[in-house]
Amino acid sequence: MNIGEVRIVNGRLEGRVATRTIDLPRIGLRKVDSQNPRAPVYEILALNVARRWVQVGALWEAVAKKSGEIFLAGNIDDPSLPEPLPVAFFPTDNGGYSIAWRRDTLRSDFGGTGFGAANYDRMGGGDAGYDRAEDSGFGASTAGMDGSLAGADAGFDRQADFERLNG
Repeated sequence: MNIGEVRIVNGRLEGRVATRTIDLPRIGLRKVDSQNPRAPVYEILALNVARRWVQVGALWEAVAKKSGEIFLAGNIDDPSLPEPLPVAFFPTDNGGYSIAWRRDTLRSDFGGTGFGAANYDRMGGGDAGYDRAEDSGFGASTAGMDGSLAGADAGFDRQADFERLNG
Protein backbone atom coordinates (compact mmCIF):
# COMPACT_ATOMS: atom_id res chain seq x y z
CA MET A 1 0.00 0.00 0.00
CA ASN A 2 1.50 3.34 -1.07
CA ILE A 3 1.35 5.83 1.83
CA GLY A 4 3.57 8.62 0.58
CA GLU A 5 6.41 9.89 -1.50
CA VAL A 6 9.71 11.71 -1.21
CA ARG A 7 11.03 13.96 -3.99
CA ILE A 8 14.04 16.18 -4.48
CA VAL A 9 13.00 19.70 -3.42
CA ASN A 10 15.68 22.43 -3.52
CA GLY A 11 18.40 19.76 -3.40
CA ARG A 12 16.87 17.95 -0.39
CA LEU A 13 14.77 14.79 -0.17
CA GLU A 14 11.38 15.93 1.16
CA GLY A 15 7.90 14.48 1.04
CA ARG A 16 4.90 13.27 3.01
CA VAL A 17 3.39 10.20 4.68
CA ALA A 18 -0.34 9.74 5.26
CA THR A 19 -2.43 6.82 6.49
CA ARG A 20 -5.91 6.68 7.99
CA THR A 21 -4.56 7.75 11.39
CA ILE A 22 -1.13 9.30 10.65
CA ASP A 23 -0.55 12.51 8.72
CA LEU A 24 3.03 13.70 8.31
CA PRO A 25 2.64 16.41 5.65
CA ARG A 26 6.35 17.23 5.64
CA ILE A 27 9.14 14.70 6.10
CA GLY A 28 12.75 14.76 5.03
CA LEU A 29 15.60 12.30 4.62
CA ARG A 30 18.99 13.19 6.05
CA LYS A 31 21.96 11.11 4.84
CA VAL A 32 23.86 9.38 7.65
CA ASP A 33 27.62 9.79 7.42
CA SER A 34 29.10 6.72 9.13
CA GLN A 35 31.79 4.13 8.52
CA ASN A 36 29.82 1.58 10.55
CA PRO A 37 28.33 -1.01 8.15
CA ARG A 38 25.33 -1.42 10.49
CA ALA A 39 24.49 2.31 10.48
CA PRO A 40 21.32 3.44 8.70
CA VAL A 41 21.57 5.08 5.29
CA TYR A 42 19.10 7.86 6.14
CA GLU A 43 17.44 9.38 9.18
CA ILE A 44 13.75 10.18 8.69
CA LEU A 45 12.88 13.67 9.92
CA ALA A 46 9.48 15.30 10.39
CA LEU A 47 8.51 18.90 10.96
CA ASN A 48 6.98 19.21 14.42
CA VAL A 49 4.32 21.66 15.62
CA ALA A 50 7.02 24.21 16.51
CA ARG A 51 8.29 23.93 12.90
CA ARG A 52 11.52 22.19 13.95
CA TRP A 53 12.89 19.09 12.26
CA VAL A 54 12.92 16.06 14.61
CA GLN A 55 14.08 12.52 13.93
CA VAL A 56 11.21 10.03 13.71
CA GLY A 57 12.95 7.05 12.16
CA ALA A 58 15.79 5.56 10.19
CA LEU A 59 16.25 3.58 6.97
CA TRP A 60 18.65 0.80 6.06
CA GLU A 61 19.42 -0.60 2.60
CA ALA A 62 17.71 -3.90 1.87
CA VAL A 63 17.38 -6.17 -1.12
CA ALA A 64 14.29 -8.13 -2.16
CA LYS A 65 15.13 -11.84 -2.11
CA LYS A 66 12.97 -12.71 -5.12
CA SER A 67 13.67 -9.77 -7.45
CA GLY A 68 17.03 -8.48 -6.19
CA GLU A 69 15.55 -4.96 -6.08
CA ILE A 70 17.39 -2.59 -3.73
CA PHE A 71 15.19 -0.45 -1.49
CA LEU A 72 15.23 1.17 1.95
CA ALA A 73 13.49 -0.38 4.95
CA GLY A 74 12.89 0.99 8.44
CA ASN A 75 10.33 2.41 10.83
CA ILE A 76 8.70 5.72 11.60
CA ASP A 77 8.18 6.06 15.33
CA ASP A 78 7.25 8.77 17.79
CA PRO A 79 5.84 8.80 21.34
CA SER A 80 2.57 10.11 19.86
CA LEU A 81 2.11 6.94 17.76
CA PRO A 82 0.54 3.82 19.26
CA GLU A 83 3.25 1.67 17.62
CA PRO A 84 6.05 2.05 15.05
CA LEU A 85 5.02 2.32 11.39
CA PRO A 86 7.14 -0.09 9.32
CA VAL A 87 7.95 1.43 5.92
CA ALA A 88 9.76 0.59 2.69
CA PHE A 89 11.08 3.31 0.37
CA PHE A 90 11.34 2.30 -3.30
CA PRO A 91 13.42 4.42 -5.71
CA THR A 92 11.53 6.36 -8.38
CA ASP A 93 12.74 7.60 -11.77
CA ASN A 94 12.96 11.22 -10.53
CA GLY A 95 15.54 10.46 -7.80
CA GLY A 96 12.97 10.25 -5.01
CA TYR A 97 11.14 7.40 -3.34
CA SER A 98 7.68 5.92 -3.25
CA ILE A 99 6.80 5.01 0.35
CA ALA A 100 4.94 1.80 1.11
CA TRP A 101 3.68 0.48 4.40
CA ARG A 102 5.15 -2.96 5.02
CA ARG A 103 4.22 -5.78 7.31
CA ASP A 104 7.10 -7.19 9.38
CA THR A 105 5.70 -10.70 9.33
CA LEU A 106 3.98 -12.58 6.56
CA ARG A 107 0.22 -12.92 6.87
CA SER A 108 -0.57 -16.56 6.07
CA ASP A 109 -4.30 -15.81 6.06
CA PHE A 110 -3.79 -13.56 3.01
CA GLY A 111 -1.23 -15.67 1.17
CA GLY A 112 1.86 -14.03 2.66
CA THR A 113 3.29 -12.17 -0.33
CA GLY A 114 4.10 -8.77 1.23
CA PHE A 115 7.38 -7.26 2.39
CA GLY A 116 7.66 -9.67 5.31
CA ALA A 117 10.92 -10.61 6.94
CA ALA A 118 11.22 -13.74 4.80
CA ASN A 119 11.18 -11.71 1.57
CA TYR A 120 14.23 -9.47 1.92
CA ASP A 121 17.71 -9.21 3.36
CA ARG A 122 19.67 -6.26 4.61
CA MET A 123 22.45 -5.34 2.22
CA GLY A 124 25.43 -7.50 3.06
CA GLY A 125 23.29 -9.56 5.39
CA GLY A 126 23.70 -12.79 3.43
CA ASP A 127 21.10 -15.45 4.10
CA ALA A 128 20.36 -14.22 7.62
CA GLY A 129 17.30 -12.21 6.58
CA TYR A 130 16.10 -8.93 8.00
CA ASP A 131 16.43 -8.71 11.77
CA ARG A 132 14.79 -5.70 13.44
CA ALA A 133 16.74 -6.08 16.68
CA GLU A 134 20.03 -6.23 14.80
CA ASP A 135 19.14 -3.18 12.71
CA SER A 136 18.01 -1.00 15.58
CA GLY A 137 21.38 -0.96 17.29
CA PHE A 138 19.66 -1.17 20.67
CA GLY A 139 19.53 -4.97 21.08
CA ALA A 140 16.52 -7.22 21.45
CA SER A 141 13.15 -6.06 22.65
CA THR A 142 12.30 -6.27 26.33
CA ALA A 143 8.64 -6.88 25.48
CA GLY A 144 7.23 -10.39 25.67
CA MET A 145 4.86 -11.77 23.02
CA ASP A 146 1.87 -10.75 25.17
CA GLY A 147 3.18 -7.19 25.63
CA SER A 148 4.47 -7.76 29.15
CA LEU A 149 8.00 -6.87 30.22
CA ALA A 150 10.20 -9.89 29.51
CA GLY A 151 11.53 -11.27 32.75
CA ALA A 152 9.34 -8.97 34.84
CA ASP A 153 8.59 -11.80 37.27
CA ALA A 154 12.28 -12.44 37.94
CA GLY A 155 13.71 -11.51 41.29
CA PHE A 156 16.57 -9.14 40.56
CA ASP A 157 17.59 -9.27 44.16
CA ARG A 158 19.29 -12.58 43.36
CA GLN A 159 22.41 -12.55 41.19
CA ALA A 160 21.58 -15.91 39.54
CA ASP A 161 18.24 -14.61 38.26
CA PHE A 162 19.89 -11.48 36.89
CA GLU A 163 22.56 -13.51 35.08
CA ARG A 164 19.94 -15.92 33.69
CA LEU A 165 17.94 -13.04 32.21
CA ASN A 166 20.89 -11.09 30.90
CA GLY A 167 23.01 -14.03 29.73
